[in-house]
Amino acid sequence: MAKEKTYKIVQEHEKCIGCGACASVCPENWIMTSDNKAKAKKTTISEKEFKCNKAAQDSCPVQCIHVK
Repeated sequence: MAKEKTYKIVQEHEKCIGCGACASVCPENWIMTSDNKAKAKKTTISEKEFKCNKAAQDSCPVQCIHVK
């Protein structure tokens, strides 16, 4: 049986401007923290979580989210 593919989320937290776009398009994994910056609830995601987190990456105006 093949192992399910996983992806890694890398966020350049210091570049985050706190716009909330990622949390808006993917609230399942993205939250706004007390410092008004976004944070991923988890950084290793499954194939089924990819689409939502890819949308979060694509919505980021400063391109500080990378799904690899």
